[in-house]
Amino acid sequence: MARQLHLGAFMRPVGIHTAWWRMPSAYPDANFNLQHLVRFIQTLERGKFDAFFMADHLAVLNMPMEALRRSATATSFEPLTLLSALAMVTERIGLVATASTTFDEPYHIARRFASLDHISNGRAGWNVVTTSNPDAALNFGMEEHVEHDERYHRAREFHSVVTGLWDSWADDAWLRDKEIGIFFDPDKLHVLAHKGEHLSVRGPLNIARPVQGWPVIVQAGASDAGRELAAETAEVIFASSRTMEDGQKFYADVKARMVAFGRDPNTLKVLPGALVIAGRSTEEAWAKKALLDSLVHPESGIPNLSIRLGVDVSGFDLDAPLPELPKTNQGQGGQAALVALAKRDNMTVRQLAQMVGGYGGLQMVGTASEIADTMQAWLEGDACDGFNVMFHTVPDGLDDFVDLVVPELQRRGLYRREYEGTTLRDHLGLQRPVNRFFAG
Repeated sequence: MARQLHLGAFMRPVGIHTAWWRMPSAYPDANFNLQHLVRFIQTLERGKFDAFFMADHLAVLNMPMEALRRSATATSFEPLTLLSALAMVTERIGLVATASTTFDEPYHIARRFASLDHISNGRAGWNVVTTSNPDAALNFGMEEHVEHDERYHRAREFHSVVTGLWDSWADDAWLRDKEIGIFFDPDKLHVLAHKGEHLSVRGPLNIARPVQGWPVIVQAGASDAGRELAAETAEVIFASSRTMEDGQKFYADVKARMVAFGRDPNTLKVLPGALVIAGRSTEEAWAKKALLDSLVHPESGIPNLSIRLGVDVSGFDLDAPLPELPKTNQGQGGQAALVALAKRDNMTVRQLAQMVGGYGGLQMVGTASEIADTMQAWLEGDACDGFNVMFHTVPDGLDDFVDLVVPELQRRGLYRREYEGTTLRDHLGLQRPVNRFFAG
């Protein structure tokens, strides 16, 4: 059987483009309206998506107020709370949430995702992030952000502790024998007793081993340290390649790093983020994009570019090329990608800010057939294993994708017509991890 695409839906914010909420048919309160979110996830499940993905941010005051007041991201649900609620109105679609290794504790993370995995009958996934936003540090008692590479050292240890806590119990530990009054077998319980460079966690976890063994491990780092962490630990990586050539290089690099760690490259799915705008004609699709971009206010462009680059660009000559930038303590892979794009297309600071003010990543605009052509080329060209799809607005952009693009992908044999399993690991073709303490 030919390879098939895996599709995730990037749903926080529900539209990645800055102006999504200003579109005439948009639900502007969609980020914080449970009824709308239930409708969205049920539509995605009808479209047989692998997963519904909630990004997260831990700071509101992360840009100048002139730009922030134009952003629809200021209020959103806490991801694990929302996904637990959405688990009750869905049956198959995966539920992936971001949680930070810098500003949370391993026991919290292990407990929350184990709970979600049980509540959803095996559909949870953890997007492991180190949190690059320095404004988040101010909400957690830190005056300065943790240095970039140090965050990744902590994240690697954090992952080991969380997965160790998930392995606290053997699957058959729970006797619940009413007659003799024994609830569990102590021989099937492991105390982690971890003491490391960054973390000290005794354990065990007070929740049975997750349905999937471990919730699916997701990662999104593009820097060298991020790629190393993904190659060592991740099962899905949300990539940020803007061209197929870049995608092929990233794909080959991460898969090669996996081999160096002794891992099978097929156990990691690479899903680049893609803003998709589908129309019933090419002209209709591009008209939607033109309208969307026209709604981006200039006050959003410069601050958004500053955030993405990790450097304040407000004092730069807007009509000159981007100058040499200092190294940042934020997401270095994201900065490098934008700098390369600006050089490749000879963009001025103003042009780059206008693009980033809307959305600066991979975009697919056209008919269902044209979008399917692009997705198929990336898949067959070893640039990805699928995509993390972003919609230009909701509900229309989501409905257009499920009603137009999904049937075309199915017609080509590139995408499932029905779910074949019940867990997120089933959808992704991933094995249930062996318990490191109770391998039998």
